[in-house]
Amino acid sequence: MNIRPLADRVLIKPAAAEEKTLGGIIIPDSAKEKPLKGEVVAVGNGTKDDEMVLKNGDTVLYGKYAGTEIELDGEKYLIMRQSDVLAII
Repeated sequence: MNIRPLADRVLIKPAAAEEKTLGGIIIPDSAKEKPLKGEVVAVGNGTKDDEMVLKNGDTVLYGKYAGTEIELDGEKYLIMRQSDVLAII
């Protein structure tokens, strides 16, 4: 993968959605809970006002609607600003 986020943006690989069944009923993909945590894959350099705190390999929590979904090499990723990340686990 050859992508490098700019400024205060980070590239995150979301954790896999949890597989839940209700008494043998399989829940379709559209009804699965969207994961709210993931692993930082790439980070930008930060801005002159905001130092980059996140680094590659950090596991983070982010808001439900944070970031923009992109697909690279068949994998889904989120790209978002560092300020959209809620916490490092």
